[in-house]
Amino acid sequence: MILSKGFSTIGLLCVSNIFMTCAWYLHLKLQTLKGFSSWPLWGVVIFSWSIALFEYSFMVPANRIGFVGNGGPFTLVQLKVIQECVTLFIFTLFSLLVFQNRFGWNHLASFLCLVGAVYFAFQK
Repeated sequence: MILSKGFSTIGLLCVSNIFMTCAWYLHLKLQTLKGFSSWPLWGVVIFSWSIALFEYSFMVPANRIGFVGNGGPFTLVQLKVIQECVTLFIFTLFSLLVFQNRFGWNHLASFLCLVGAVYFAFQK
């Protein structure tokens, strides 16, 4: 049961972060399209918030299911560290696929530091 809650939590965090990454960064790619580039800032904010609504629809249940106080396997700090690593993973995929960014050794080194943060967060 605990294992199932852990996988459910991480899956919901992944879906949540897909929506959040799109809410934060998709408008930067879309501004290159005709029509979207002329939107006022308030229109872009509303567009992004409409995507972010879905992010909350997955993030809140992920935290409720995964939190040890609700019978889940993760402490509050562990949930946050997992969420940050999921965010980094989703952002990396997004930037590679949507923006065709390239990553160097320094990016890899910083990512490994975050993986180390996960390791230390789970130590007792």
